[in-house]
Amino acid sequence: MILQANLPTYHAVEQFVLSTLCEAERLDTGSTPMFAMPLTRSGQVCGLLFEIQGPRRLRKQAVWTPEENRILFYDASGRRYLEARLSQGPGVSELRQRLGASTNAA
Repeated sequence: MILQANLPTYHAVEQFVLSTLCEAERLDTGSTPMFAMPLTRSGQVCGLLFEIQGPRRLRKQAVWTPEENRILFYDASGRRYLEARLSQGPGVSELRQRLGASTNAA
């Protein structure tokens, strides 16, 4: 399934990912922890891997790639079940600035 989304800020992306990952499992967004880990290419941040952890060792993930303007959602078995294409979204430079991570990885 492919959705269209307009997420102009980093915070909007974060909230959309959390609510979408929680929705299918009927998890409460207020009490479900979500972690974000930078993805790098050639030492530069190019996206984020989001992960939620729920009861019974449930883990679901999403990958946001600002260069491609899309977010890919994966279920607990690792299968992609949803793609969100962003008509408007923050760019890689905003992500790097937000993370303070435009430095090269060792």
